[in-house]
Amino acid sequence: MQVVNSVANTPLYKGMSHLPTLLEAHNVRVVGNGKEIVVLGHGFGTDQSVWKHVLPHLVDDYKVILFDNMGAGTTDPEYFSVKRYSNLYGYADDLLAILIELEVDSCIYIGHSVSGMVGCLASIEQPHIFSKIIMISASPRYLNDVNYFGGLDQEDLNQLFLAMQSNFKAWVSGFAPLAVGADIDSMAVQEFSRTLFNIRPDIAFSVARTIFQSDLRNILHQVEVPCHILQSAKDLAVPVVVSAYLHHALGGPTVVEIFPTEGHLPQLSSPDVVIPVLKRHLVGNIVN
Repeated sequence: MQVVNSVANTPLYKGMSHLPTLLEAHNVRVVGNGKEIVVLGHGFGTDQSVWKHVLPHLVDDYKVILFDNMGAGTTDPEYFSVKRYSNLYGYADDLLAILIELEVDSCIYIGHSVSGMVGCLASIEQPHIFSKIIMISASPRYLNDVNYFGGLDQEDLNQLFLAMQSNFKAWVSGFAPLAVGADIDSMAVQEFSRTLFNIRPDIAFSVARTIFQSDLRNILHQVEVPCHILQSAKDLAVPVVVSAYLHHALGGPTVVEIFPTEGHLPQLSSPDVVIPVLKRHLVGNIVN
């Protein structure tokens, strides 16, 4: 894995007079009053706004770094490289580049969904930067395999990809309630739908294909940073048994806690449940 500036290595669109910095391209924000640094990484179909309920509860005690993954609806689609983001290492390179640019030498990293695995990859490359990783709804592999239950079969994914390509708007309308685990009229579903719709459909398809076809089981033993594994009791994308798999497969100390919630985005749909648990894991250490 090589840390590079994701913007500088992406062709500019014609007529552009200003090449944004790495921090500008990822919409990096640094807020809060604490000395200890917390970094928030968002998952597929969202952007940093997915942390809007959590952030007010962190800023008094921590300095918080937020950013948008390249390809999110809030980023310039011209900077998205299908080749670079054909695997998750591209996102890990981005994360490390941002932290290095901000001169972060130690942080607690909170990664939702795919960003949980991105944090793991980054920690293998630069373990000294991460004092702990807190992952929410993370999975090393979404596809079922021999002696592994990821929750999805290849045919399930093929149907998902086909639906995304044939009618993206209709796909979002059906996928968002299932992913959130709530009625289509709920505020959380409406918010997730909004950020999904903000993504250019071809980019959403490319990112979804990269994530759902990924398999990082073989690198988990290299992750020696303490990992706090949090997830909903019922999650369409990540069966609860995946948390047990991570617990045993990760190389460093781990702890698992299951939220009494439903859905893949509990920080958005059930913040009252998630926030106190998250704050407890931020200050707590793993005792094996």
